[in-house]
Amino acid sequence: MQESKNKYYDIAEQIYDLDGEVYECVGSSLGRTFTGDKRSCVESLVNLMRTKPQGHLLRSELALISNMARTIRKDEDRSRLMKRYDDILKEIAALPTGFGKVEILDENRAKLNTANLRQKFSKDDHLIICIGRTHGSAGNDIGFALADALRINYYDAEIFNEVLRRLDAEKDSVVDVADLGTNQIENKYQGSGRTLKERLKDFDRYHGLTKEDAIFFNQSDLICKMAREEDFIVMGRCADVILANNHIPHISIFITAPFEQRVHRVMEVNDLDHKKAVRLLKKIDRQHAKYYNYYTGQKWGDAMNYDICFNSASYGIEESVDIIERMLNHPANG
Repeated sequence: MQESKNKYYDIAEQIYDLDGEVYECVGSSLGRTFTGDKRSCVESLVNLMRTKPQGHLLRSELALISNMARTIRKDEDRSRLMKRYDDILKEIAALPTGFGKVEILDENRAKLNTANLRQKFSKDDHLIICIGRTHGSAGNDIGFALADALRINYYDAEIFNEVLRRLDAEKDSVVDVADLGTNQIENKYQGSGRTLKERLKDFDRYHGLTKEDAIFFNQSDLICKMAREEDFIVMGRCADVILANNHIPHISIFITAPFEQRVHRVMEVNDLDHKKAVRLLKKIDRQHAKYYNYYTGQKWGDAMNYDICFNSASYGIEESVDIIERMLNHPANG
């Protein structure tokens, strides 16, 4: 038990130290990923590693570090730090509660596969992969692993955080519109309980838009700007429709799995009973659908709206990454 505990702290310290070295090499004005003192940051990282429902938070923190590391100009430093990043990922994956440990694979379906998919991008286009996913389908795990395999950046919640910085808004006072529930999306123009003075202030500040709409449109501008400058994978955010409307080449993928398969994964990842897992899964899927449908005018999850619709239960996480790589004609080892 003590050995296992020490392992968590050892990895947490490695992550904290790596973040510091990457920052020193990049010299970015954005600062470090972890800004607190080492002791408190290490404790926080240990908690993330030991709590499976928070695995996505650890993944986002690691993505921020790797995204920054890829901008290091000196080849020697970049290679050295990315290798350390890869080694840390392997150590995390080997932990009992490491993220990505809960599979989505349905072995009976996997036996039926004969897929051979390919999609080519021109040399002048950046590789932009937009991923939508149903909750519990391992879409986030697949997107994160794919980004690492392709050595490109991975964006999810950090896009929202960047928009908040651009708007100079207080993080605690703004709700991530991608997580708004059904009633909030439908009633967002009614003020959501804010005073008339607060609503008028937002109206003036965001040029007549609600705060949520201002965030969405600024987020859209940011996604288009990024797409003209770098390769990356983006989770959700209506990025597929945003890029299509701006005539920016990309590939859109929707990842899902049979409902009961997703329920069982949510039960294990979140330590819930069957009834609570079903309720959570339906609620989050409904929120994602409302957000996508409201801002795009299209139906979330409709196969007609995506380049590829992917059943992750047919392959599992690792094989899903391999299939998408072959579809792109861009294998990691190629």
